[in-house]
Amino acid sequence: MSKTANARIAFFGTPRFAVQVLEEMEKAGILPNLVITMPDRPAGRGLVPKASPVKVWAEGKDIPVAESFDTLAKRDWDLFIVAAYGKVLPFSLLKLPHAGTLNVHPSLLPKYRGPSPVESQILADEKDIGVSIMLVDEELDHGPIVKQEAIPLEAWPLPASALEERLARAGGALLAEIIPTWIQEAAYDEEGADDRTLIPEPQAHSQATFTKKIEKEDGHIDLSADPRQNYLKFCAYDGWPGTYFFKGSKRIKIADAKFSNGEFRISRVIPEGKREMAYEDFLRS
Repeated sequence: MSKTANARIAFFGTPRFAVQVLEEMEKAGILPNLVITMPDRPAGRGLVPKASPVKVWAEGKDIPVAESFDTLAKRDWDLFIVAAYGKVLPFSLLKLPHAGTLNVHPSLLPKYRGPSPVESQILADEKDIGVSIMLVDEELDHGPIVKQEAIPLEAWPLPASALEERLARAGGALLAEIIPTWIQEAAYDEEGADDRTLIPEPQAHSQATFTKKIEKEDGHIDLSADPRQNYLKFCAYDGWPGTYFFKGSKRIKIADAKFSNGEFRISRVIPEGKREMAYEDFLRS
């Protein structure tokens, strides 16, 4: 651990997923020296600039925060870590640290590359759930795998928010486990040794599957469609964009539902312009 105690680490991340990774790293006694996150964005009716979850977390730990790459080339780094940062890092940046750049990805790569791996695994009714730590290269989610871990789940499907946290914490713990060895062996390589225990393995690119950016319209549910798929969609989009159907021209948001005896059963809805109500009351209205 002595190599890690003084390691210079920069962390790139933005949403709650990245915070959960950081929290698992902190449990292992590993904190970054610098956090890079996306700029504050307007939020709410007043469009008041709002800091990212990662920025709020880092400032609470007195960790310096940057919203650009300007200062990175001016310092010497051991490792960069990326977890749901929000955009692709320039290739020139990836090579700055001695031990390269590691990414925490919430799927068993090469499956579910891209921007929505958690939601896409739920929609696909995926049975093999896990996390990957990969060495970042110039292509999206393409680099060699350093470590993977399958995650057993007691129930399935989970809401996306719950599955995301499960994968973030598993990924953060796995990352924290390998960081000391990864940094130390990178130093050995610089000295000419070749006895690494963490050897990045190229992905089976021919087996890769890809996910897409989620749009608001993806939450639309056809109540006459397959009940299981409707429930999977309800779970996948439990945060944003949520799921909804139309009655006439009115959008009806589904607030709560379950899958039972082969049926998609809605229990609570929020009709457009109204408060949440029982689905049975909505049907009678």
